[in-house]
Amino acid sequence: MAEIRPTVIREEKVEAINVIAGKLRESQTTVVADYRGLTVAQVTELRKQLREAGVEFQVLKNSLTRLATEKESLTELDQYLTGPNALAFSKDDIIAPAKIIADFAKKNDKLEIKGGVIEGKVVGADQIKELASLPSREGLLSMLLSVLQAPMRNVALAVKAVAEQKEGQGA
Repeated sequence: MAEIRPTVIREEKVEAINVIAGKLRESQTTVVADYRGLTVAQVTELRKQLREAGVEFQVLKNSLTRLATEKESLTELDQYLTGPNALAFSKDDIIAPAKIIADFAKKNDKLEIKGGVIEGKVVGADQIKELASLPSREGLLSMLLSVLQAPMRNVALAVKAVAEQKEGQGA
């Protein structure tokens, strides 16, 4: 990690760069989106949905974000840092930011996914959209639970069938 020298950049900017770098480092998924054309009400609604899922959504200066990507060795992300951007950071849920932003973009064509970072790897919009198509964390847990319950359910049905068969023979 390269150290940003305060002599080159003012102290406030160094602090902002360090905060952005920390968010990039700690996030499982970061999504870069162009929000141009969205109304204040639409952005507020998007922020609300993201906040409810534990995702932080911020409009950041591209120049400061580029310095943070340099610090975190994520300079491939710089290609997406043009024009007005907002970044969604998720520490806990890999799928949530991609899914929420992709779903929101389907209803609001002004919102454009540009790219992002998934578990430390810079990816394009297509990979973010693929991630968004996966079931949510709750959906995946539900599927896992049903897979785990299936053998028990089958055993219970078999025991019940044997018991019913014996009752039929004994009666």
